[in-house]
Amino acid sequence: MYDYIKGFFTYKNVNSKGCFATVEAGGVGYSLEVMERDYLNFPEENTEIKVFTVLIHREDKMSLCGFLRREDRDIFNILTSVSGVGSKMALTLLNSFKVSDLIGFVIDGDYKEITKAKGVGPKLAQKIVLELKDKLISYQGTTTDIKTTSANIVNTSDSEAADAKNVLLSLGYEKDEVKNAIEKAITSLPQKTSAEEILKKSLQLLSL
Repeated sequence: MYDYIKGFFTYKNVNSKGCFATVEAGGVGYSLEVMERDYLNFPEENTEIKVFTVLIHREDKMSLCGFLRREDRDIFNILTSVSGVGSKMALTLLNSFKVSDLIGFVIDGDYKEITKAKGVGPKLAQKIVLELKDKLISYQGTTTDIKTTSANIVNTSDSEAADAKNVLLSLGYEKDEVKNAIEKAITSLPQKTSAEEILKKSLQLLSL
């Protein structure tokens, strides 16, 4: 329903329920639950800001979660699609790991690393790996327009770039920005680079 809110950051607070920030847009103050990392990085009060959002609709209430970076918002949506992972747990996971690292753990099937997040036991970590790995890798995107054009990366397989592209498209990025990020990532990586390394580097570039 809401992709993002652009307005003025007014204030923030922490309580027993989590970290919250209020952004005023069009004369309305929107209270957003945010990650601790984002909470610490909000600008000075009354500074213009753009926050990517997710509307949480439960039987008993509605609320908004806000993110300073779009990739955090997009992976939040994917995390909450896992049975047993609610908004609080998804925020905890995003506070605990970089998006590129978390996706890497899922693709590698490394559930033990995911258990390092507070409140995530082995069973839930394995469920996250099982459900998200299928969703990320089985994404049926087109694989055109990704070419290994640099002479320094002639040994990088087109299929590895295409695999990385499919994951990024499944996260909600646009085709053009994915194409540009992957091409830049490939030129900066060694020969015979894996799809995971291309993906991690691309995510770093997309977050700039």
